[in-house]
Amino acid sequence: MMQHRWVALVTLLALLTYFWMGLQTGGARRKSGISAPAMTGDPLLERTIRAHYNTLEWLPMFLVSLWLFAIYWSELVAAGLGVVWIVGRIMYQTGYVRAAEKREAGFIVQALAVAVLLFGALGKIGWSLATGGA
Repeated sequence: MMQHRWVALVTLLALLTYFWMGLQTGGARRKSGISAPAMTGDPLLERTIRAHYNTLEWLPMFLVSLWLFAIYWSELVAAGLGVVWIVGRIMYQTGYVRAAEKREAGFIVQALAVAVLLFGALGKIGWSLATGGA
């Protein structure tokens, strides 16, 4: 497994980013005075929760694609794209917390990173199956 240490590091950084977003949600709860389990009532809280939850929605697609791309194509390219995804998620979260319409740039960055990872892995696996493992 030592050959995948860069992708392992990026995986942990992605999870730490998600953890940081959870802390941001807690901070927004304190600022708004709205305790769990309530999730509405303050626009800042609602945007912070939504950014955090949207990251959770993307994590399975990102993590599986990241690892499959690393295995079938290149660990370093996968790790680099993983860093791009993390930057995109941070841009998305910070933009969304400021105003919902400011989340778009971060969304596009992270979505493109996942698209390359996903379709790159899918293409390589499909090619391998079609050519008998080449």
